[in-house]
Amino acid sequence: MTQSFYELGLAPVILETLDSIGYAEPTPIQAQAIPALLAGHDVLGQAQTGTGKTAAFTLPAVQQLTPDGLQMLVLTPTRELAIQVAESVYRYGGKLGLRVLPIYGGQSYDRQIRRIKKGVQVVVGTPGRTLDLIQKGVLDLSEVRYLVLDEADEMLKMGFIEDIESILSATDADTRQTSLFSATFTDTIRRLASKYMHDPLHIAIEAEEATVTNVTQRYYIVQENQKIAALCRLLEVEDQKNTLIFTRTKVGAAELAETLIERGYPAVAIHGDLSQAERERILRRFRSRDLTILVATDVMARGVDIPDVSHVVNYDIPQLATEYVHRIGRTARAGRSGDAITFITPRQRRLLKMIEDHIGKPITKSKLPGREDVLSRRETIFKSSLLEQIDTYGANEDDALLDELIEMGYSAEQVAAGMIRSLRAQQVQRPLEDIKDVSTSRDDQPRRRSKEKLGRRSVSHEKGMVRLCMNVGRANGLRPGDVVYSIASKANIPGSAIGAIDIQPNETYLDVPVAHVDTVLNQMQHYKIRGQTMKLVRANER
Repeated sequence: MTQSFYELGLAPVILETLDSIGYAEPTPIQAQAIPALLAGHDVLGQAQTGTGKTAAFTLPAVQQLTPDGLQMLVLTPTRELAIQVAESVYRYGGKLGLRVLPIYGGQSYDRQIRRIKKGVQVVVGTPGRTLDLIQKGVLDLSEVRYLVLDEADEMLKMGFIEDIESILSATDADTRQTSLFSATFTDTIRRLASKYMHDPLHIAIEAEEATVTNVTQRYYIVQENQKIAALCRLLEVEDQKNTLIFTRTKVGAAELAETLIERGYPAVAIHGDLSQAERERILRRFRSRDLTILVATDVMARGVDIPDVSHVVNYDIPQLATEYVHRIGRTARAGRSGDAITFITPRQRRLLKMIEDHIGKPITKSKLPGREDVLSRRETIFKSSLLEQIDTYGANEDDALLDELIEMGYSAEQVAAGMIRSLRAQQVQRPLEDIKDVSTSRDDQPRRRSKEKLGRRSVSHEKGMVRLCMNVGRANGLRPGDVVYSIASKANIPGSAIGAIDIQPNETYLDVPVAHVDTVLNQMQHYKIRGQTMKLVRANER
């Protein structure tokens, strides 16, 4: 397999970008798809989420885009994925000044229309909103040269086939290059490929087995600007020996190490810009525990022998599930146990879900240590250090000073109290910031169609829609995406047809077109969603 991005035919500016964000070598799907796309082939890619598909279909197109006009369209099944892919495309094209716009339901039409009119080169959108903007005459796809269907199987399950075909018909079939990526290839996907793709190359990547044993995995939800404070709390209360902290970029690794040092936590950054000799020197210190906190980029997650790592911290959650496995594989070696800690912001829950799907089990949500926990831990460590000195006490030259102080009229208790205050004053004064609890934030949850709070009104305000009510709600962990997916797939209607959704604690209201109401009510009876048997009725008949 190709071991370097330099062998794939990518432009120097793209290679520079990949190097700056810490991409060491291509994943299997990237190694096969990038040369094929650069050569102009349509590509039919079969690969699991988290294997690097976004870079595979983005990098070849990005380096060929011109400054003006919409030239690339990526279709994704969900709002969350549209945002994630748009952020990745923007990052890969950062040195080129790329203009990227995610479009999805639940966001203001006016805002998206203004951005489109201002001019973008890449649009990443969900099928429903993309088609809406095409039909409004706002989104012109006539000059699109690169079209990508990402997670095509999920889009089809959600009933987007008609929308997708309408969107494909709005592009120039003779000039566009089409890529379709899917975890599975159904007959519907094969028919879609046969109808809309030109002699595509079929690339299938075997799912990499995720072997993560003896590792306790947990995650914390924090805002980006409070990750430092959260990390410092954990470094204080965890029983950590050697801790390996991963950041996304080399600059991020260097800055984090400097910040930790300033706060009294001795740390060193290690990344690809350092000479081999310097890296070896740092690793020797880490192995000997002369250094216990190492901040690294993903290049260090592969092929470097670092034994006896007690904790791996994903300060920046990896974009690929495979990288997560490689990172946390640095701990729990040689039969030992280990801890893997991951920080996510409220908007990164989808990345976490991708990783959980890849490793085949949930990662435990945890609560950060409180201020009292940290202070108690500091006191315990101080007391332990003090007792160690007392336990090793023996007659030595310090006795003369003790005798002198007692002769001056000070009691042994006063001397001891003075020494304790002196020792406390010599401790490193580490800051202890307040951290806002965002673990229950729903800012990243998808919103559909309208932000209107529906309350418990039984009649839809949208013409041609009927309001339904189901007996499952937020207390069951229900999300708008669950509602759309379940109804679109079970009742076989387009996901885009479903209107406003309002999830209450114990029930959910949703709008469905009049033409689909009977079908939805018939098909959804006794259907289980989030483990709860659904009862779906017209809201005015509750």
